[in-house]
Amino acid sequence: MLLIGAVFTGLLAVGVAFALGQGPVPGGRGAEPGDRLGLPWPGTGQGAVEIEGLGGPVTGGEQKRVAIASVTKVMTAYVVLRDHPLRAGEDGPSITIDRTASRESGNRDESTVFLGEGQRFSQRRMLQLMLLPSANNVARLLARWDAGSEKAFVAKMNAAAARLGMRDTVYTGASGYEASTVSTAVDQLALARVAMGEPALAAVVAAREATVPGVGVVRNTNRLLDEPDVVGLKTGSSTPAGGALMWAARVGAGDRARLVLGVVLRQGGAGTSLDGKLEAAFDGSRRLLGAVRRLVTARTAAEAATPFQAAGPRS
Repeated sequence: MLLIGAVFTGLLAVGVAFALGQGPVPGGRGAEPGDRLGLPWPGTGQGAVEIEGLGGPVTGGEQKRVAIASVTKVMTAYVVLRDHPLRAGEDGPSITIDRTASRESGNRDESTVFLGEGQRFSQRRMLQLMLLPSANNVARLLARWDAGSEKAFVAKMNAAAARLGMRDTVYTGASGYEASTVSTAVDQLALARVAMGEPALAAVVAAREATVPGVGVVRNTNRLLDEPDVVGLKTGSSTPAGGALMWAARVGAGDRARLVLGVVLRQGGAGTSLDGKLEAAFDGSRRLLGAVRRLVTARTAAEAATPFQAAGPRS
């Protein structure tokens, strides 16, 4: 029995070494020097992943500044909630739809929701309208409501990015519509970490849909929520940005569940439709999430394993 136990423990150690990047990783093609886990990164663009309890983030692809489209709205929501916190169950103050937000409802070249001038919605409802169907007109209205002007709000966004150590991030608008808003996957991962620490934000991005009186049912653009364990976060797509996705998942069971954060940027090749670019971001994220599940399973098995005890000589 002692020999069998030693063999089992040795095999388990080898498996965990593969899983945790402590040895050669089977099928680790595409792993970048910044990736000690050997994750299956998309063949284009860039990405970053962080697994709770396994140290800092790992990265794939060159971490250079690229447009991030509507992933920008995570910072918009973060700044709004930092200035106007919402406790569990709170709806927050009412916000009146102004003429600009109503007029922008008709913009056909961007994502919006139809709003009538003079309508009033709670802060929580406005966050739902911005983060689920990704309404640009709502993002800009929230910026004006918070700071008086979108320009003043953008200054707050960049100040928040600086505090979070997001050195390769520049925000030029609240919605992400501008191609001049740029960042890297690893910078956006830093934002994802604090965003998931905001209960009101985390609750909104975890919902597949919401019913907003005066608007109707709004659905989350994040189809990765259909995958087990996924609890957020935010999509983005545009011709300059390609497909982008910031995601969060809780992998594992009970008190062994780990928060996993991921970001993929600039997905989908030239000539691909916007839907195709976003689908590429979903596909790449699904592969990363599948690999992470295997890593977490291996780590959990290692932590649960009890070494066999050698029996002393019988008298």
